[in-house]
Amino acid sequence: MLFHSSIRKELARSFGATLVVLFTIVLTMLLIRTLGLASRGSVNPEEIMLVLGYTVLGRMPTILTLALFIAIVFTLSRMYRDSEMIIWFASGRSLGGFMGPVMRFAWPILLVIALMVFFVWPWANQQTEDLRSRFQRRGDLERIAPGQFQESSSGRRVFFIDKDTADGTEGRNIFISSKEDDGRETITSARSGRIEWIDEQQMLMLNNGQRLEIDADQSSLRVSEFEEYGTQVGESAAVAGGAQGLKARPSWDLIRDPTQANLGELGWRVGMALTAVNFVLIALATTAGNPRAGRGGNLFFTLFAFVFYYNLLNLGQSWVAKGLVGLGTFMGLLHGVVFVLALLWLAKRHNNLTLRDWLHATRNKGQQAREARA
Repeated sequence: MLFHSSIRKELARSFGATLVVLFTIVLTMLLIRTLGLASRGSVNPEEIMLVLGYTVLGRMPTILTLALFIAIVFTLSRMYRDSEMIIWFASGRSLGGFMGPVMRFAWPILLVIALMVFFVWPWANQQTEDLRSRFQRRGDLERIAPGQFQESSSGRRVFFIDKDTADGTEGRNIFISSKEDDGRETITSARSGRIEWIDEQQMLMLNNGQRLEIDADQSSLRVSEFEEYGTQVGESAAVAGGAQGLKARPSWDLIRDPTQANLGELGWRVGMALTAVNFVLIALATTAGNPRAGRGGNLFFTLFAFVFYYNLLNLGQSWVAKGLVGLGTFMGLLHGVVFVLALLWLAKRHNNLTLRDWLHATRNKGQQAREARA
């Protein structure tokens, strides 16, 4: 039918243009953020594009949801502004009749959002976490380029190596300046050193060197020489292989282990899928146009509604994780209430009801009931 095809084609054009714009904006913001992480030493500079790709992939459900919402609002507002809605209404179509073509266009996108938030979101976060943890697990000596001073991952040590071997496990003319927890400062130099694993701890074994210790108040100085000295330069294997974050856990694991934190994350994922559905209904129910006005009002409402709903979703996740509210209660209060209100608002506009008409109808029914009893 002409009615269905024309609306779906315009929705497709609007959705494609909106998706490109939002994707470009998000990609730019995440690129700046990733470069900042690389400059602080949180990620490997050589893996910036990988981290960026996984991060953008994890943000795609949110981008698709907002793009779909904006596309529906812009399409309907343009039809109101160009008086196309008046033509369709005069030909026998109602606002409720737009539900069919809009949902036919939206359901594949809603399905993609649900699949991505349940499967792609944790997978992308896991890949990003693996890249960052692998970079953080590298020994401090492995981070050093020969001939350059390099700060350790903890920020308490400064390393310098004159030369190293091809495999990066041995070096010559080593200098280490460190600050201990009790305030003491130590300066260690050695002719050579090598990396060894002792009891699941990465150790730097120094040979033929000298160690200088300065107390916190700089009142005493102690110098010692050694033939072999070992110091830990990396995290232990147990610490490095710690528990993965909730965002990186598969959805099935969250269901099998229903702790409060897992239920909070699971509620967020389910909520993202329900949010996309509710936004379709909200766009249909609330979008109105004035031929004499621009798009500013509808655009402001779209962004405000999305930010407000998304913040409530994140707030609810925190409440569920802390045990302040149950998962079912949260889902019903937020998504269920929004769903019912959107349907009621759509029914009101579909039947062209106003508060005055409702009060008048209620008063007439009451009067008829009194007359019938009399």
